[in-house]
Amino acid sequence: MCIMLKLLVLFVVMTVCKAKEETWAFVGNPLLAAYPCNGSDDISLSYEPGLPPGEENQYYLYINKQVPVSTKIEMEFDSEASIILSESTKSNARISSRNGVFTIRFFREADSVNFQVKGPKRGTIPYFKSLKINTQEYCDEPNVGFLDRYIEGYQDTAAVSLSVPDGCGRRKVEHTELIVAGQLSKPGDWPWHVAIYKRDRANIKYICGGTLISKAVVLTAAHCVTLTGVPVVPEILSVILGKYNLIGGDLETQEREVLSVIAHEDFAPKRFLENDIALLKLKSEATYSDYVQPACIWYSQAYERLPTNKVFGTVVGWGFDQTDTLSTQLQQSSMPKISDAKCIKKNPLFYGNVLNNNKKFCAGYANGTSACNGDSGGGFVVFVPDTAKDDAPNAQGSWYVRGIVSMTASRKDVAICDPHQYVVFTDVAKYTGWIKRHMEN
Repeated sequence: MCIMLKLLVLFVVMTVCKAKEETWAFVGNPLLAAYPCNGSDDISLSYEPGLPPGEENQYYLYINKQVPVSTKIEMEFDSEASIILSESTKSNARISSRNGVFTIRFFREADSVNFQVKGPKRGTIPYFKSLKINTQEYCDEPNVGFLDRYIEGYQDTAAVSLSVPDGCGRRKVEHTELIVAGQLSKPGDWPWHVAIYKRDRANIKYICGGTLISKAVVLTAAHCVTLTGVPVVPEILSVILGKYNLIGGDLETQEREVLSVIAHEDFAPKRFLENDIALLKLKSEATYSDYVQPACIWYSQAYERLPTNKVFGTVVGWGFDQTDTLSTQLQQSSMPKISDAKCIKKNPLFYGNVLNNNKKFCAGYANGTSACNGDSGGGFVVFVPDTAKDDAPNAQGSWYVRGIVSMTASRKDVAICDPHQYVVFTDVAKYTGWIKRHMEN
């Protein structure tokens, strides 16, 4: 069954400006009007996009019904919410809340009901789960998520690319056509994925993944290559390119020593890994081959070439599997990028604090398939076709790094990832200027 969401645009004139040429222009944001409950035109809302962060997760709700004395309206929402009655409504009614249910009781009759619904400052928008008027349900089929795309949050970085990157993100060997979550990859499928090792006394230990983005630079997470927020000395790190088997048996690998470790200057390990991004500069350049190739760095116009409005990426690594041990062969998992609101509603306490500066994003299905311990630092890579909107199975194109595996919520019993939670990625799109600046220096 297909449910059509009714969405209207109401232009509201807030200020009128007169230009020198005697022309006029509207100033102010257009209001969006919608029906939050399918099949009920008596309940509508208005929403103003473009408000400042922390204020854009609110709307005004209208119930266009005559309300007799002693009427009781009960409402439940899918996330944390607060309600403020309008001047006209509060003169006729009182509101209270208990156990997640809001109740409006009318001591006078009213021609309609108006109030403001606000979400928490984290940016989620509350949607109806239920709306009962005198025990009768008026919201059997609530619309959810339809305003999430208007949440902009903080945006302090922008970039314009005038050309499509060339010579990166392309496989050189025949690859698996269909990618299934949790499936084994094949040698050469992901020639830009690298293994990062750290020397601990007499032992050399695999610690994280990374992405080769040029012959001499690897992109990874800052928490992989720092100690209490300070970059480790490069001499204790090494990188292996073209690796497939975590322990031996590879067709063609290249080991490189690390010349320098560049962690983001504002990396904050104690503040939910803010700015969790780093570059490793190699002592000697990689040699490109069938099994070693660079990935492309995301650029803003790539969105226009994707087959759909949804962003699907692939994460690969040797991270913990169902047995809570490192995988011996490179695994791959395809997952969608999701909205911050959907992510926060999954686990408000964790994701509400992590997604606090608009420089991370969530992805995944929360169904048991996830990036896990050992996958940190690896890329969330997105296939961008050469021909815009080409969705053919054999489409030609390149793979772009859209994110870096940063963290996820852990299980309650042990400090290991919970595969039923979403994965949090550093948003590479917000750091393209930082990456290019340090690559050139």
